[in-house]
Amino acid sequence: MDKKIDIVLRIEHTNLKPDATIDDIVKLCNEAKQYGFFGVCVNSQYIKIAKEQLKRSRCKVITVVGFPLGACISKIKAKETEEAINVGADEIDMVISIGLLKSKKYKDVMKDIKEVVEVAKGHPVKVIIETSLLNNDEKRRACELAKDAGAAFVKTSTGFSKGGATVEDVKLMKMVVGDKIGVKAAGGIRDLPTALALIKAGADRLGCSSSVNIVEQLLDKKGGRNGR
Repeated sequence: MDKKIDIVLRIEHTNLKPDATIDDIVKLCNEAKQYGFFGVCVNSQYIKIAKEQLKRSRCKVITVVGFPLGACISKIKAKETEEAINVGADEIDMVISIGLLKSKKYKDVMKDIKEVVEVAKGHPVKVIIETSLLNNDEKRRACELAKDAGAAFVKTSTGFSKGGATVEDVKLMKMVVGDKIGVKAAGGIRDLPTALALIKAGADRLGCSSSVNIVEQLLDKKGGRNGR
């Protein structure tokens, strides 16, 4: 597959800023359509707007649940998921219960994920494990729990904690989940070399707010601006 297409189809063009305006979301969606990104990732209050903006495109609408801390009651995450799907979300990115994982309450963590997966009713669920807050053993366990709970992806980061996606973490996550589920890298992906390194490490999707910059760098490198 052409490298430009390969990267573009992995990108979830993202704006989860608390001060994002309606105009910002419209711009995000227009860019997603223009460049052909996989979809947009927005906070749930903007699902309807994004869905309307993207209705004549193949771009998906992704939203977040239990974001960004993951510390709310499981039933709240499940209800968030249900409401998000009702208003048009195609995919759900939920934050794992990080504190419970670190407390070794693995059954509770599994239940938390399962409740979201069940109410998602076949819509892909990505489990954000927030790698910057975990040691390697905790990362492995989080990935195993997500896989066993029926998630479609594990995801590195919210982008709102101490760090974002790293090549080392993506390699580790891919090693644990194999081809059973996908790996989404997110947080701090601001340029083409970083994006390519994460894909090489095993990332199936990229969550980026700098998506346009990444693809523009690739077009400059390839001299392919007329082929967009």
